[in-house]
Amino acid sequence: MLENGYYWRNRELREHVAVIDGKVAPTLVLKNSTYLNTFTKQWLQANIWILNDRIVYVGDKMPENQSTTEIIDCKNYYLVPGYIEPHAHPFQLYNPEELALHAAKFGTTTLINDNLMWQFLLNKKKAFSLLEEFNQMPVSMYWWARFDSQTALQDEEAYFNSEDVLDWLSHPAVIQGGELTSWPSLLAGDDRLLYWMQESKLKGKPIEGHLPGASEGTLTKMKLLGVTADHESMTGAEAIKRLQLGYQVGLRHSSIRPDLPKLFDELLAEGISTFENVTMTTDGATPAFYEHGVMNVCLEIAINKGVPLEEAYGMATYNVAKHYGIAEQLGSIAPGRMAHINILQEKNNPHPVSVLAKGKWIKKDNVAQTVPSQIHWNNYNIGSLQLDWDLQMSDLQFSVPIGLDMVNDVIIKPYAIETDVTLDVLPDQYGDAFLLLIDRNGEWRVNTTLRGFTERLGAIVSSYTATGDIVCIGKSKQDMLIAWQRLKEIGGGIVLVHQGEIIFELPLQLGGTMYDGKMEQLIEKEKQLKTLLQEFGYRFGDPVYSILFLSSTHLPYIRITQKGIIDVKKREVLFPAIMR
Repeated sequence: MLENGYYWRNRELREHVAVIDGKVAPTLVLKNSTYLNTFTKQWLQANIWILNDRIVYVGDKMPENQSTTEIIDCKNYYLVPGYIEPHAHPFQLYNPEELALHAAKFGTTTLINDNLMWQFLLNKKKAFSLLEEFNQMPVSMYWWARFDSQTALQDEEAYFNSEDVLDWLSHPAVIQGGELTSWPSLLAGDDRLLYWMQESKLKGKPIEGHLPGASEGTLTKMKLLGVTADHESMTGAEAIKRLQLGYQVGLRHSSIRPDLPKLFDELLAEGISTFENVTMTTDGATPAFYEHGVMNVCLEIAINKGVPLEEAYGMATYNVAKHYGIAEQLGSIAPGRMAHINILQEKNNPHPVSVLAKGKWIKKDNVAQTVPSQIHWNNYNIGSLQLDWDLQMSDLQFSVPIGLDMVNDVIIKPYAIETDVTLDVLPDQYGDAFLLLIDRNGEWRVNTTLRGFTERLGAIVSSYTATGDIVCIGKSKQDMLIAWQRLKEIGGGIVLVHQGEIIFELPLQLGGTMYDGKMEQLIEKEKQLKTLLQEFGYRFGDPVYSILFLSSTHLPYIRITQKGIIDVKKREVLFPAIMR
């Protein structure tokens, strides 16, 4: 059996069998359990034996050898498999380890993660070494193999080439190709991309699409070309069409698209009664969205909307494992599976009172247990940004005639700039703010304006961006310089300045993009950031994603990127980046 790249040695497998023969005592027995059997969709009575991180027996018997066994009476409780988040972007201010440990306290004991940040921060050898460290966590951590950067890089080939992509696809902890944000290139004839997809399928690894608003024709073409799944349905009708075409459908409930209640209403209204090819995902929500957990929140919505209990739990457990080809390891309470188990007070209450992950207590009787850190970030030179250059007033020269106009959190249209952008401070009565994207190494810059993000804030400077470059937004050039200087002093993060005063700062001391601290602290900091930005005129739902997606070319209609200001549909550079 294979778990994140490790074959179980013969000795360990023989030891599992020896427990059944009474020669070895299990480490833990959950007796008098009522558990969900995800194969028959029944609630059954059993005693569950665990040896270290594996379930070795599920049945009526108690072990003959109990000499070193912890025995927990689970009478009046209900046991379900640990929940699986099938589509995590584990870098949205938080870092993957802290997200995983936070999620596990609420019952999500497996995450299937985007690898994009490792592409930007690490070479391949170090990235694979880091993946091995994640294997030592009690939470199971799997990864994707990205095919594109979802932006326009000055040197895309350095990050996405056949050698590196195929090596990622060959890694045993990588169980998915995609997500495929560059699908327009595929339809336009990109055969190298199609080759990568074919290699993924040959290795038995599904391909996640990214097909918001796609027509039936586009969905059909993408299915023919090898896309396996999609999580971009915004209506029940869109989800049903994908199901009918043979897609595995992820229903999304995220900080920018909290669609799950509406999706279930519409699916159930259309008579959908089986959800075997359906999963749920939070799609990389920002920290405060996770205050009360991850997949347990999605499950509560599904159950409250009337999805049958067994179908609901399946969407967060077995359906995911089966789709990714890891059902022999995860997604069920059965012999040979990883001991990820949630203990519930009631069948219809998906918020666990106790959580086991790889046979270790993450939460016991509603008390979170101490779990030591496994990731040594310093070994990978992931630390504070060392910026050896300075932002100058000469960098804050704005002359292009086209700005970026926010339609919502993430959709941006072009507009003709009419405000006098030669001023040092833009008047509050206009919605325009200065917008600068500048290389983290200080080599190039792109200057324009952004309308709709703030009405009067002096400056926000952030090293948390799609590519790790620096974005500066604000009404005052002087405040932008102050915010930049403070960002440099704290080694990366997000800094707000107004009228010469620093009013907020969030250090992101892991590569300038990730918080090095507890999730609870980060949640409070993000709440504070959102409140401040709303006070200064931000009128949408998720300012963190608005900043992140300024450079994201998988969204319409215009973006600011390393190459310059880009018309997304035409894939044209309207105004190129300027060398400093």
